[in-house]
Amino acid sequence: MSMSSFFRALRATYIAEIDDLRFDSEGRDVLQRRLQQKRSQMSFLCKMIETAPEMVAVAFHGGFQFEMPKVMDHLLTLESDEFPDWDSLAEAVQLAPWAKMLAAEVLSEPQGAWVMTVAAGLEYLYHRPAHHHHDHHGDTADHGEGHNKTSRQDHDFDADDDAHQDDTDHDQASANWLEGQGFDRKD
Repeated sequence: MSMSSFFRALRATYIAEIDDLRFDSEGRDVLQRRLQQKRSQMSFLCKMIETAPEMVAVAFHGGFQFEMPKVMDHLLTLESDEFPDWDSLAEAVQLAPWAKMLAAEVLSEPQGAWVMTVAAGLEYLYHRPAHHHHDHHGDTADHGEGHNKTSRQDHDFDADDDAHQDDTDHDQASANWLEGQGFDRKD
């Protein structure tokens, strides 16, 4: 499986934005404080949905739980005009309570559902186990992860593609969802 040019183009910018938010000039980890600031500016960020969707997506960093990895892997292969409806991803993507409130504001925008799909794809890509070649900085508020920008950006999407999918329930649910969307079952 190969990543679409859309996600390939936004991946580096998304990672760089999170890395830029992570530390202040004195080297202190301030990611959570800066993400809260971004989230409080959502009405302004929504103006960038079409021109810089990754900047809107960053506000949702840490707010997704991915229940169906195969669905998300498939999403990463799609171009931006091929995305499924946001509502159809409801079984595959769960939002944290704070992210649900933020999503309600975003979904009121004309391109809100589209940018929520972008945000889910970028966040999934950021947290894919195959991409966890990084140093730890002890940031427990961000799932205990510190990130090495170079190794994340240079990691080959195709390598070890299914290594992280050891939960057969998730695999089965993902296959069922894909079949429901009109794709051939690949059991």
